[in-house]
Amino acid sequence: MAVLSSLLCSPARFISPFRLRLWDFSPCKRRTWLFLSVQRCYTSDSSNSSDHHHSSGLERYKDLQKYFNRRLKAAYHRFSNIPDHSLVCGHNHVYFIERDGIYRVDQRQSDPEPEQVLHLGQVSRQEEKTGLINEERIQWIVQRIRLSPQEKHLAATLKTTDTEEPRCVVVRLRKRNSPPPPDPQHIVLTLDKVFSFEWATDDVLFYTTLEALRCSKVFRLDLTSKESRITSVFEETHPDVFVEVVLSRDRQILSINGNSRSSSEVLLIDGTTSHLEPFLVQPRQPDLLYHVEHWRESLVILANTGPGQEYQVLQSPLSKPSMASWVPLFTPDSGTVIKDMDVIGDHCVLVARTAAGGLVLIVVSLTNPKEAYTVQLPSWACTIQTKKPGMADRGSVLEFLISSPVHTPMPYSLSPEDGLLLSGSKDGFSPGAQGRITTTRLEACNQDGTLVPVTLFHSGPVGGLRQAPLLVHVYGAYGRDLNMEFCPEKRLLLEQGWTLAFCHIRGGGERGLSWHRQAGVEGKQRGVEDLRACLRHLFSSGVSSPSLTALTACSAGAVAVGALCNTHTHMMRAVTLQAPFLDVLGSMEDPSLPLTLEDREEWGDPVGNPEHRPIISSYCPLHNITPQCYPSMLLTAYSGDARVPLAGVLKYTELLKKAIHTHFTLNPKSEYEPAPNILLNIQPGENHLGPEDFELMLEEEALRLAFLYTELGLEPPRPQRKRRR
Repeated sequence: MAVLSSLLCSPARFISPFRLRLWDFSPCKRRTWLFLSVQRCYTSDSSNSSDHHHSSGLERYKDLQKYFNRRLKAAYHRFSNIPDHSLVCGHNHVYFIERDGIYRVDQRQSDPEPEQVLHLGQVSRQEEKTGLINEERIQWIVQRIRLSPQEKHLAATLKTTDTEEPRCVVVRLRKRNSPPPPDPQHIVLTLDKVFSFEWATDDVLFYTTLEALRCSKVFRLDLTSKESRITSVFEETHPDVFVEVVLSRDRQILSINGNSRSSSEVLLIDGTTSHLEPFLVQPRQPDLLYHVEHWRESLVILANTGPGQEYQVLQSPLSKPSMASWVPLFTPDSGTVIKDMDVIGDHCVLVARTAAGGLVLIVVSLTNPKEAYTVQLPSWACTIQTKKPGMADRGSVLEFLISSPVHTPMPYSLSPEDGLLLSGSKDGFSPGAQGRITTTRLEACNQDGTLVPVTLFHSGPVGGLRQAPLLVHVYGAYGRDLNMEFCPEKRLLLEQGWTLAFCHIRGGGERGLSWHRQAGVEGKQRGVEDLRACLRHLFSSGVSSPSLTALTACSAGAVAVGALCNTHTHMMRAVTLQAPFLDVLGSMEDPSLPLTLEDREEWGDPVGNPEHRPIISSYCPLHNITPQCYPSMLLTAYSGDARVPLAGVLKYTELLKKAIHTHFTLNPKSEYEPAPNILLNIQPGENHLGPEDFELMLEEEALRLAFLYTELGLEPPRPQRKRRR
């Protein structure tokens, strides 16, 4: 299911460890699994590893960091064989990624030998020949694979560990029983800065390019002649619009989706025709978000034309796709919001979140829309990752994985025709093997009466968690749900007695588009108040206490955390922030930054709208630092991060340290109050998501755990020794 990816795919300030919920690709993608991180990288031998920088003050955590590094490595190893959807299925071959490249096996053979179709070393050697590297360590990661309809060509995007600019490599595949060519791994060409890409035919590839974190151009690559030919297809002129190309599930229609924060425009290319010329579905209009899927001679449309401008499902003829021809098919009940959509056979399958916060599947018959039914999922399910259909897939079954931050991905399949839901869990990953994990869904009441959902993972009854350390997660921006995919680090903390809380504050998308709108621009303070209400509700419910509580956030999630730290420092003991966005006012004032123009729709425009300046100034973390005793903080930043410039993080850290020093200078009695530790960990590279390298990622996570245990005054748990018989 990649429908809503086109509505929310702009590279905003956020972090997701696997993919942006419901997305098949993203420049913000980070793979955290051991088997992905280790196997999907290739490092050139052109140099030694570059040194990474640790800022002063981190040395005191080194011993504990080494301890947690070992524990984390063991945890990742323990979960290294969990199910995933990394395989790409062709008509007769299965493609997979190893450490040094892409391989395939022929399913028609009884004992097939893997055939390497792309060696990542070839890409490095091409760099060396062209002089594009100068004794630097080049580590390539395979991001995505796309096969042409008859498997004549394979295209794959790669990226290096220190930059976000992806590269697309096109490879000509060998036919069965044909003699091996002189170069068995024949790279046809490479394309720089390619973000999204799809094959329309065996010889025609459409793709977008990423420039300064923005996709605005669509190109067409023709391989029909001896020399490849590239032509421009489309260019978006609005600076706040992000463009991508997406292939329909039945592979017949390719769409060019141009989306801003509040509007959409879609062009379609019919892959069954010879001219492959795009045609418009519905012209852009303010506050209209929509996406299309293909079914027979019709379009199935997901648009925010339902009550309260929430999503509903509509249909129109392919020959008359404009809004005047849209006919409603299904509108969810009040309180239930659609999170994604797919078309399986003659059914539309919706991922929806209920008013209680749980995920369900809603199946709508496209031949008789009144025959809609709901499929219940396990109560702990927080995310759904669907399997991309293979070339030979008839499309009658939806395969997917469900998971939570502490529940390993579990495979399921749904037959929409008869509503049969099957679990394909393997030994070791059945629900009973998930351990004694309790999932509790709470609601905190804000001062304005709004009920804010909180998802709690814990062991034992809620009433017995008063002495348990609490790690609170928050995001609340861009209409995106808080990331809740499985993470071995979270599972390790839970097993060591921690309670994990995920606060779904306004500004995110957990309760629909209106949930985001309520905390947009003028309403940003509501998200901060929501976070405070969540903490108060947790403490009053008997969950932990401020002295045992830490907050954690990434990127734009740091806004709510930083703002709360300025006004209610007593509510938490420690804070960890990764790539934190803390200077909202300064960023929105600077149009030269790559995300400012499109982000003003989210945060406001202090330059063009005088009313926005005092609003942003009222909550901006950097501009509200005052002399007081703050919680201890660990801020991790990346020197080349274009989304969150390092200058803002440095300025915030400096002002925070000065404010704390002033507080203790002006209040001598506060010498009995322990001074907080404010630590800045600066790492090299341009990646907003942190290191792709597995070992470097472990070091970063281990430092975070060492910091939390130290600042909360916890003794690190020691593994039990096995008794000798």
